[in-house]
Amino acid sequence: MSEKVVKSDQEWREQLTPEEYAVLRRGATERANSGQYVHVKAAGRYLCAGCGAELFDSSTKYDSDSGWPSFYAPADPEIIEEHRDFKMIIPRTEVRCGRCGGHLGHVFPDGPDPTGQRYCINSAALRFAKAAPVGSRGEDDNTGEGA
Repeated sequence: MSEKVVKSDQEWREQLTPEEYAVLRRGATERANSGQYVHVKAAGRYLCAGCGAELFDSSTKYDSDSGWPSFYAPADPEIIEEHRDFKMIIPRTEVRCGRCGGHLGHVFPDGPDPTGQRYCINSAALRFAKAAPVGSRGEDDNTGEGA
């Protein structure tokens, strides 16, 4: 994993949109089915909206009917940090970006094979880098369009 990203609260506020800041830096959760990546099916990579770390590959994304983008495995287990979250009645496992510490969402043990995990992630915590078509120069299309 690359070096940790450390910024002041003011630097995060200047870099992120208000919604990204609320999710990544304050642990907010976007409303179900409101995120821009819930229904995206295009091939590509999902990056941390805070620091650009590669978090998930589209090959592990699936429709969990939860209302949030769901993945059964991170791109690299070392990039995800897990913490117990006692904010609700039932304890959950919060997931954070291991590079910048940004809140991503939660992981639950009710996902599909091969891991049995459901990483339920806020779209506001992500940026999508669409995979380049075969034979192209490899430039990313970060619009998230084309689902």
